[in-house]
Amino acid sequence: MPTDEKPRPQPPSRSLWGKRPPKGDENRLLEGPRLRREELVRSARIFAEFIRGFRQLHFIGPCVTVFGSARFGEDHRYYKLARDFGNALAEAGYTTMTGGGPGIMEAANRGAKERGGLSIGCNIQLPLEQEPNPYLDRFVEFRYFFVRKVMLVKYSDAFVAMPGGFGTLDEVFETAVLIQTEKIERFPMIVMGSDFWAEPMHFIRTRMVDDGVISPSDPDLIRMTDDVDEAIRWIREAGVHGLPIKPVPALGEKSPGQEKAAGSASQAAVQQGTGR
Repeated sequence: MPTDEKPRPQPPSRSLWGKRPPKGDENRLLEGPRLRREELVRSARIFAEFIRGFRQLHFIGPCVTVFGSARFGEDHRYYKLARDFGNALAEAGYTTMTGGGPGIMEAANRGAKERGGLSIGCNIQLPLEQEPNPYLDRFVEFRYFFVRKVMLVKYSDAFVAMPGGFGTLDEVFETAVLIQTEKIERFPMIVMGSDFWAEPMHFIRTRMVDDGVISPSDPDLIRMTDDVDEAIRWIREAGVHGLPIKPVPALGEKSPGQEKAAGSASQAAVQQGTGR
């Protein structure tokens, strides 16, 4: 039967709105339900990725995670600030951990390595930007962002954020939420590069507090400075103490103490076997 109704317009495709990123395992995980056997296999892969991170990072010692953009070159003042901070972390006996990429991450790792500190990178597989920088004693590469973020938080005793983009803001606020909700201890959370962070911190201290979406004391979870020595002092005042700089076989399956004990036991066994 004829009708005067016009055909209903079709909604724009997901690809038109940019909803279809390049195919990858994390994309397939997040795009919705899959076959149950596929979900099981992926769950095992995620579990294996966690275990690999746990094994590689278990013995890194007192550690400070540095967040920041991958897009600053070595002539930029923020790169120089991150490099100076990496120097200071190493001199204070802390391991420096970053996302392992270029820019601010490279600068912090570079500063740590220049002073003989342990330099760690938790790298992420991305189509652009994210190649491991050349100043890492060891890096662990992850397929999933959320696994990588767990490692950056789990093994750190303090967090320092240099200027950065969406990823850096995500890391800053997710870490602040974990501290706010007492999912982790009240570790130092410091932002450096005050000309960059002044407006976001003003927004937090005024609009967010005034609208009641956070408590008046919550902004104090994040401290701001451009002074490298002051940042180190805040970390120390929180009870996070570094170790003397020395060669540390920190990323194996045994801690230095365990390796020493194993070596002594092996030597004793040899002597017993030879009758000495």
